[in-house]
Amino acid sequence: MEKIVIYDTETTNSTIWGSIIEVGAVVVDKNLKEIGKLNIRGRMPEGEVPSAKALLVNSTSIDLLTKGNYSHYEFLGAVENFFVKAAPAMFMGWSNLNFDRRMFHFNFFKGNRYPYITHSSPNQEHDGLHVARAAQTIDSKTLKTELTEAGNESLALEGLARQQGFDTSAAHTAYVDAQNSLKILRIIKDKHKTNWEKFLRTSTKSSVESILKSEGIYSIFENVKGRNMMYLVCTLHPTYCFHPSYASWGYLWDLRRDPEPFLNMSVNELKANLKKISPKALRVIKTNKAPIVLDKKFALKEKAYSDLDLEIIKKRAELVRSSEKFCQNIQIINREAAEEKAQTKTQEDLLPEETLYEKFIPNKDTALFKIWHSSSWEDKLRMLDKFQDKRCSWFGQKIIYQEAPQILPLDLYKNIKSEIARRILSKNKEKWQTIGMAYNEIDVLRDQADNKDDEEELKKLDEINEFIMSIEKKYEIT
Repeated sequence: MEKIVIYDTETTNSTIWGSIIEVGAVVVDKNLKEIGKLNIRGRMPEGEVPSAKALLVNSTSIDLLTKGNYSHYEFLGAVENFFVKAAPAMFMGWSNLNFDRRMFHFNFFKGNRYPYITHSSPNQEHDGLHVARAAQTIDSKTLKTELTEAGNESLALEGLARQQGFDTSAAHTAYVDAQNSLKILRIIKDKHKTNWEKFLRTSTKSSVESILKSEGIYSIFENVKGRNMMYLVCTLHPTYCFHPSYASWGYLWDLRRDPEPFLNMSVNELKANLKKISPKALRVIKTNKAPIVLDKKFALKEKAYSDLDLEIIKKRAELVRSSEKFCQNIQIINREAAEEKAQTKTQEDLLPEETLYEKFIPNKDTALFKIWHSSSWEDKLRMLDKFQDKRCSWFGQKIIYQEAPQILPLDLYKNIKSEIARRILSKNKEKWQTIGMAYNEIDVLRDQADNKDDEEELKKLDEINEFIMSIEKKYEIT
């Protein structure tokens, strides 16, 4: 890929109910030379209750949250336009595949925008943390690191930036975090010239699927209980190498284990015996999460594998891959586990905002998004009936309520406001942030700030508390 977009977000909450309020991005060429950038903030959307902890972490004042130049709707539009112009590109952040991508999915979904823009063809997506984990596991001198409380090497962005001598005074602001991610990736690229392209080759789902269907023996990298680990693995039978229920989960066999005793076991015997093994014999890699998969030579240096003859390793790999019944039994075990999990899943009705992965948006509606966004607010209101998916119609109503409430019919305005009030004034512990949950969070943070004699933080918490009170007052009279 000729271009890479290295990005970071800051949000009002770490759950899918929160909103992205800041995006920083640096566009670089394949040599990591900067060719473009984005540094933008938006206001929090009307009807949301923020997390006080999130606002403290990303240094967001109530003025920034409520009086910025861009409304949340305008902000998402500007970010989307930037991403479209940057394409085709590889999108990359720091642990972005565990957080930022998911937040974009749900923010764009709720904003009537295509959710998967950062990784739909021709775009690709990778994760700087995955690259750093592999580079550091191969060569512990790649980066200077701090230790976690448990004594393990930490690859957290702020600590890495600090150890490399970068300025971290503005850490947890999106643009600075994007820049620091870029600087760290430059160090890795410089010290791993021969492996850099190999680190990035799994940036598409299809590229990982091709590896899983091959006859290979590979080195893979995982973080296990805070420790960066490397495993020597082989592929399974190509017909049975994927999870039957979770299509993006692929399976590999850890070659420290002799597979022969397992090959002719019944499903129940195999299930019981696989549970007893530690480390696990089966390793999972997620094809949509850019796992690092490298040549076998790296993991062969690990003691668990270096003590084995290479011919024994090759024989084990051949046994696993050619034992169709054995691999089929593994798939049966995974299917049964998924079915058991599904039976225990709550049967409560999902709200529209949390159904993104339950049901695809019809192509007819995604095609309508561009026209809808380019229309006047009055036309947006008239076009709501054109959406085939009722979720898109609901999101459209809510956007108009937030951006141009004066054009809504009174009954529709009241309905939307009542629904928001029902959610945020709930006395229950909800999936989203309620007024009551916000007050409780502030009380806990106040106690912590008191113990530290942190007057500045106490002042910020008072400001946040007043803002929460103003939201409560607005909606309790609905």
